[in-house]
Amino acid sequence: MSLAITLHVLAAVIWVGGMFFAWMILRPVAGSLLEPPQRLTLWYHVFQRFFPWVWAAVVILLATGLWMLFGVFGGMGSSGFHVHLMLVAGLAMMAIFLHIWFAPYPRLGRAVASEDWPAGGQQLGQIRRLIGINLILGLATVTIAYGGRFF
Repeated sequence: MSLAITLHVLAAVIWVGGMFFAWMILRPVAGSLLEPPQRLTLWYHVFQRFFPWVWAAVVILLATGLWMLFGVFGGMGSSGFHVHLMLVAGLAMMAIFLHIWFAPYPRLGRAVASEDWPAGGQQLGQIRRLIGINLILGLATVTIAYGGRFF
């Protein structure tokens, strides 16, 4: 179980920490220093490097979460309400990421490649909002994970 918890926590830290850095640090700096062509190009390349890590986190979180849920806690009926909340929030985050991956992210790439900066800005705005939602869900999930059993 210690391996599952360790991998689970590391995957969550990478995903949620990456979103926090992108939202709270990189976004305001890039927005204040870069013009749209450079800013959109930067973000597209940042996502190219970050999203494979998110894919790995999704796989690890799902595998280790289900491993602990069914192998350690005895399934949904035996687990606490906080575990149910973590599972629902995690699945919602994964669904939002899948939407980003398959919809606005490829459109952002096409807009950057064709230098269609207004279209790229629209896609980046959609990605930004969805990552903001995922960041809130991720921070709430971390809070539930570490404090939920005490509620």
